[in-house]
Amino acid sequence: MAKINLLPWREELKKQKQKDFLTSIGLGMLLAVSVMFYVHMHINGKIEHQQGRNQFLVKEIKSLDSKIKEIKNLDAKKENMIARMEVIQNLQVSRPQVVHLFEEVALTIPEGVYLESLKQSKNNLSVAGVAQANSRVSEYMRNVDASEWLQSPDLKVITANKKAIKKGDSQRVQDFKLQLRQVNPQAAQTNQSQKNKG
Repeated sequence: MAKINLLPWREELKKQKQKDFLTSIGLGMLLAVSVMFYVHMHINGKIEHQQGRNQFLVKEIKSLDSKIKEIKNLDAKKENMIARMEVIQNLQVSRPQVVHLFEEVALTIPEGVYLESLKQSKNNLSVAGVAQANSRVSEYMRNVDASEWLQSPDLKVITANKKAIKKGDSQRVQDFKLQLRQVNPQAAQTNQSQKNKG
């Protein structure tokens, strides 16, 4: 005999399929929300981590900036100290030069020449004096040329002395002004030897 199923199986199957479909949609949505939540949390974690790194870098940059300022201050102090040391060394080197200068001035003056003033500006000297004749000034310039500590005599002015002319002095007297240059032969030798080594 044939079996006949009188139960509404198609409707139950349809309801079961609908129920399975809704369950799969719900599970899919739950999975999607879970994935989105995980991605959101992961991205927020990365952002917070990067912000922490940025704050650390900002702190380190500030620390380095303060160290750079300290280094600049130390460099400025170092340059100042070096400049002071150079000044002291120059003073130490130039201390005996004054003695040599006055000795050379005294040794180079020939008879018949008298100095009235001597002015120094760094290594340049301005000399003003009186000579009995032009030849005495020439001799003085030759003596300066031959000196180790004085060089480059440059005659600026030579004129007849007005006071001697008024007094009717029998000797011919000349006023003169010279420019000289003071040199240090020891420093010149040191510089020359350093150039030869280089």
